[in-house]
Amino acid sequence: MDQRDAQALNVVKLYFAEGLSQAEVAAELGISRPTVSKLIQHAKNMGYVTITIDDPRESSSVLAQQLADIFQLEEVRLTAPPVDEEDQVLTGIARSGARLTEELVTDGMSVGISWGNTMFHLARELERQDRRDIEIVQLKGGISHSATMTNDVETIHAFCTAFNAHANYLPLPVIFDNVEVKRLVETERQLSSVLAMGRNADIAVFTVGSLDDQSMLMNLGYFSDAEINTVRERGVGDVCSRFYDANGEVCLPSLDERTVGIQLDELRKIPIRLLVAGGNRKTDALEAALKAGFATHLATDSFTAKRLIVRNSG
Repeated sequence: MDQRDAQALNVVKLYFAEGLSQAEVAAELGISRPTVSKLIQHAKNMGYVTITIDDPRESSSVLAQQLADIFQLEEVRLTAPPVDEEDQVLTGIARSGARLTEELVTDGMSVGISWGNTMFHLARELERQDRRDIEIVQLKGGISHSATMTNDVETIHAFCTAFNAHANYLPLPVIFDNVEVKRLVETERQLSSVLAMGRNADIAVFTVGSLDDQSMLMNLGYFSDAEINTVRERGVGDVCSRFYDANGEVCLPSLDERTVGIQLDELRKIPIRLLVAGGNRKTDALEAALKAGFATHLATDSFTAKRLIVRNSG
């Protein structure tokens, strides 16, 4: 430990433990106020001080119970971001989704996971657990035809690290250009085995995608302009890259036939289905997914919860 570390520790003890203001800490130690601010940040970066906020709205929530009752969910975990902005919502639901995932995954389970921005953030929030005999299974292909990264491998790796688990990858595009080629590839023994493991997983952890220009799936180079237009006309979102309409039904069968991964009716059969999603852009997709029974458990945010409750009350 060098002199800067020792000085940073003195600063945070006065600031956090004693409750002095930054100006008072500066006067006490004979340093400038900007230096105090920098030393506080240094202490955070070094892990000398951590801040935990226990928000009772997230552990016990009337909103959560209302959502659970409306959509017949076993459990709803809410995060309460200070503002209804995408980055804030994503950070919150990723963290709460990670905590719920850690609680639901027990020894000997097979865990099917999708990919996407939400899933990547959730995976990075996972903490190491004392689990044994866990299998992580990729529920859909993940190779991109564009410069956009799906982070499917990174997401699976983070899950495996957290649960001391073995990875089962689907090293394929999520959507093929030709349905015959897709069907042929799926007959390969190893790939067929992984697909079967996904269908028989004990728990699925996944998100929903919107159909707007910011959607990762819509920017991976899989679709023609005509397909994009048709999907947007008929659909509201996607689950595991399966596009569905407001009734939770496949909205473009010809595209669905070229898609690699778990099907919507197969997903519904998995005993525990944790859906992690939130934000204004995804509200329509999330509402349809919940009405269709894709989820048994939900991690979302309070703003999205209120929108869903208003839409489905009375």
